[in-house]
Amino acid sequence: MIHLGAAMRHPAPSTLAPALRMSDDSRGLLLGLAGVAIFSLTLPFTRMAVAAFDPLLLTLGRALGAALLAACWLRRARAPLPARADLRGLAIVAGGCVIGFPLLTSIALRSLPASHGAVLVGVLPLCTALYAALRGHERPSRGFWLLAALGAALVVGFALAQGGGSLHLADLLMFGAVASAAAGYAEGGRLARRIGGPETIGWALLLAAPPIALALALTLDAGQAARLAAAGPGAWLAFGYVTVFSMFVGFIFWYRGLALGGVARVGQVQLLQPFLSLAGAALLLGEPLTLANCAFALAVIAVVALGRRMQVRR
Repeated sequence: MIHLGAAMRHPAPSTLAPALRMSDDSRGLLLGLAGVAIFSLTLPFTRMAVAAFDPLLLTLGRALGAALLAACWLRRARAPLPARADLRGLAIVAGGCVIGFPLLTSIALRSLPASHGAVLVGVLPLCTALYAALRGHERPSRGFWLLAALGAALVVGFALAQGGGSLHLADLLMFGAVASAAAGYAEGGRLARRIGGPETIGWALLLAAPPIALALALTLDAGQAARLAAAGPGAWLAFGYVTVFSMFVGFIFWYRGLALGGVARVGQVQLLQPFLSLAGAALLLGEPLTLANCAFALAVIAVVALGRRMQVRR
């Protein structure tokens, strides 16, 4: 009886552990979803921040602040220096995710509502998978491409309807931001398999830090300093979020998810981001959340669920 009680309190790992162990694909999707949830508030908070900060100053400041966080983390973790072969990929991550996407979205959101920009970001999964395929990292199946194209078509069609049937300069800036992020996401997911998610975004931030610090020193003048001093608590809250969460913490979850589940498959979770951003824009900025938006969100979620079942070869 004593042995039986001990066995019940400490069940044999060989019988229960396999049932409780989560597959890499499932863990990757959950981590990717956590990253997307964090990223979904980036556009609403950026819209809040650019009301007080210059877009270039916001981009440089958030990147430099995140680089300081990354330096502290890398030092504490005693992370090894990246190999020379990884520098090109880290430079692409820095150019796409640290500079390109934040700068282009900051400029675009001075005239675009966050809810409109959020819908345009819906094409990001397709662009991420396309970049990964062109670089030779993954080989999605035909069914995957059809569903990814369907999701992107739904998003673009919705954006055109909201824009009166045409695209404007701010729309083009958002698409440029999406292309930049896609390159950074795909390269970061590839690097994270070898060096880890926090290390990938951390070293990319540190690689970009010297030119960013120089550009910030040249950009910040007396007028900019006066605007910073006059910024309200909401603007500084928004700046803090895009610095700590959008630029660093979110990437820890995101790159780890891409490393476990693959860029093409986990990238499909990004199709949920526009609608999480719509909810964030409604809560933070008071932008309307309509029934049409909700119905469209359900349609895209269905595409994500089907894309989850499609084969992706690495």
